[in-house]
Amino acid sequence: MNAILSIRNLTKTYAGGHQALKSVSLDIRRGEIFALLGPNGAGKTTLIGISCGLVTLSGGSVTLDGHDVVRDFRAARAAIGLVPQELTTDAFETVWATVSFSRGLFGCQPNPALLERILRSLSLWEKKDNKIATLSGGMKRRVLIAKALSHEPRVLFLDEPSAGVDVELRRDMWNVVRGLRDSGVTIILTTHYIEEAEEMADRIGIISRGELILVEDKATLMHKLGRKQLTLHLQEALTGVPAALAEYGLTLSADGMTLVYSFENEGGRARITALLRQLSEVGVTFRDLETSQSSLEEIFVSLVRGAA
Repeated sequence: MNAILSIRNLTKTYAGGHQALKSVSLDIRRGEIFALLGPNGAGKTTLIGISCGLVTLSGGSVTLDGHDVVRDFRAARAAIGLVPQELTTDAFETVWATVSFSRGLFGCQPNPALLERILRSLSLWEKKDNKIATLSGGMKRRVLIAKALSHEPRVLFLDEPSAGVDVELRRDMWNVVRGLRDSGVTIILTTHYIEEAEEMADRIGIISRGELILVEDKATLMHKLGRKQLTLHLQEALTGVPAALAEYGLTLSADGMTLVYSFENEGGRARITALLRQLSEVGVTFRDLETSQSSLEEIFVSLVRGAA
């Protein structure tokens, strides 16, 4: 799948000397949902700002749908929809007026049917004549998305799209984003909600201190880095882990009734079989067992700590 956004050796150093981005290179595939994760100050918003032509780069290049964002700014910007973190809307305009105005800013002909479809998809149609000042924070964020979609962009940047949105609205928004992806729009989002990336993203990038430390398909990332745990609920309490089982690094609960074995995906099945056999040999019996896998949040935290 060809890239719609190509970033090469991108650097950004602000006037005070802070280096926000350090030689970042990244390709975003056409028609994917790409989640960029990182702690506060990692460089996520700077990367989006440069890609959208709103922040001046210090070095490197960004090409969006074949257009250099510096040399061919107008063509590149016309292909982009941006939903910023801040709720920047004209409080005294109606929803319909502000979305219509946004479409006109890009020189697009009026298209009431299109705007109606966008507003309906975001559950805003009933609010179209309301002044933005009267809307909730979640609804205002939906208006920002509607404004960003008004000129039919090929790439949509969502910078913390779920900030201030309640759980129900957040899930509705995820469905809207999936629908946009299915229609051919490329989605690039930054988020603090790890479950948002885990739920929606096709690929995940992790940035820390201005450096891109990992880019991976979500499923591959979970398979390669996700640790699993086998939890054994014992028939009788143990006072300690039997010496014969020391090689497995088992953890015994405070009440002595639970043993936990952590293992990697590779070779895990064979090790579990050997562990269960040895448990039987040393006379440790269990009444139940269960397995669980580490979440994307745990993987993210471990990677960022490792890069610190």
